[in-house]
Amino acid sequence: MRGRHPQAVARTAVPIILVCAVVPAAFTTFGPNSASATTRAATWFSVLLLFGPAAVFAFVPPGSTAPMLCSLALGGVVLVDVMNVVTQDPSAAAQAFLSFPVLWAAAHLRRGAVFLVLALSVVTDAVVLGLLLPFAATLTDFALSGTVLVVIAVMLVRAADEQRRLIALLQHQAAVDSLTGLVNRRVLDAALDRAINRPAGAQGAALLLVDVDSFKSINDQYGHPIGDEALVHVTSVLRSVVRTGDGVLSRMRGDELAVLLPEWSSDVAVRRAGEVRQAVRGTPLQLPDGTLLAMSVSLGVAHAPAHATGLEELYAAADAALYAAKRGGRDRVAVAAGGGQRSRRAAPTSVRAVSRPSASPSATTSSNTR
Repeated sequence: MRGRHPQAVARTAVPIILVCAVVPAAFTTFGPNSASATTRAATWFSVLLLFGPAAVFAFVPPGSTAPMLCSLALGGVVLVDVMNVVTQDPSAAAQAFLSFPVLWAAAHLRRGAVFLVLALSVVTDAVVLGLLLPFAATLTDFALSGTVLVVIAVMLVRAADEQRRLIALLQHQAAVDSLTGLVNRRVLDAALDRAINRPAGAQGAALLLVDVDSFKSINDQYGHPIGDEALVHVTSVLRSVVRTGDGVLSRMRGDELAVLLPEWSSDVAVRRAGEVRQAVRGTPLQLPDGTLLAMSVSLGVAHAPAHATGLEELYAAADAALYAAKRGGRDRVAVAAGGGQRSRRAAPTSVRAVSRPSASPSATTSSNTR
């Protein structure tokens, strides 16, 4: 029953309420509502009544008014119907005021609230017309007013649904790498920042940087389309080892991937890194001609707070460990052994290797380039 966007709801609620107050006031001063003391009193009472919610939405923070949104639309429907009965006005102009709460609800509230407001407006409009008009005239007017209310509500709801779908698609495209389907660096940074700043007593967070060995050689020998397939293949193997619920998988840049393992100890993260290395090594990529391309990855592991306490420091520690694994012969896991401030160009004295292959995959040893 809450609005889709509380701030937008608050901004539009105030002008709509004021319009609904100013128009009856004008009718009372210059138009048909000045016909009797009763109609004048009822109209001015409704005008003053509308200033209450207008003030609330104007000065109260949007988050605090969220529970009132559906009630405001329902109250608007009831107020219009009561005014039509009191003023004995079943005209099209009087019924048109029902479109304000319906339009506002359809533009800003969720689907359930919209149809609740629509149902109330249609049912009460039929009752009011039945009280003020003969049966035949009631049917004619209700068919027109009811159809208009339903059509505009349905059209606005469908437009809002399509807008939400497009926004969700854009957000997905902005957060996910199109080739691998992994989240991008921005999403990983946000998740890693939350993991690092968990309350004291948590196990911390491990960061694994994964680099495809001799990826440039694969591109040079087989072409970039095969290189893309190789990266997608490694991503698939990575997903099979690190389930979605275990961590966050990300594509950093080029052939470098990253795995965030929140609430994991350093030792368990190292074991999982070894499982990733062995899984890639044991799952060659089948090329279009049926040839099996053996692949391997090198991994750098760093843990917060064991090896770093900040976001950039943790990245630097994992990056130094990855560089040590590549420099030490590839197809291995290396773990940061201290603070992660050293750059990749520095000698990897703070890194220890924890796994070494018995032999390098034949298809990835043709070049010593990364």
